[in-house]
Amino acid sequence: MSSKKNPLPKRVTKSDAEWRDELTPEQYHVTREHGTERAFTGPHVNEKRDGVYTCVCCGEPLFAANTKYDSGTGWPSYYEPVNEAAIDEHDDSGWFMRRTEVRCASCDAHLGHVFPDGPQPTGLRYCINGHALEFDPKD
Repeated sequence: MSSKKNPLPKRVTKSDAEWRDELTPEQYHVTREHGTERAFTGPHVNEKRDGVYTCVCCGEPLFAANTKYDSGTGWPSYYEPVNEAAIDEHDDSGWFMRRTEVRCASCDAHLGHVFPDGPQPTGLRYCINGHALEFDPKD
């Protein structure tokens, strides 16, 4: 993980009805129901501009564009979050395998998973659903 330490983000709590009103059906399915978009179908897979990827639910910064790389998996992939406090990791034993789920630390939105097969300097691959992210390009 990044060596940048930031204070814990402000917690965002909303009702299920509020999330449904604010998110598209795809965003809701991924972030609130722990869904996964099909490979190569979500937004941001081919995004190459400089900027910051934020949580689609609460707007917290999650990943810097300069940590994004093409993993060939069909999902946006990053080798580290913007800071250690931006995400939470949880054990996920669904689909008959053990994985590490990644959630937004601010609003608990499901983002994707992290795997130990990424590039240096971290060796990690944060495989993130594009529907869980907004992109804020650098001007």
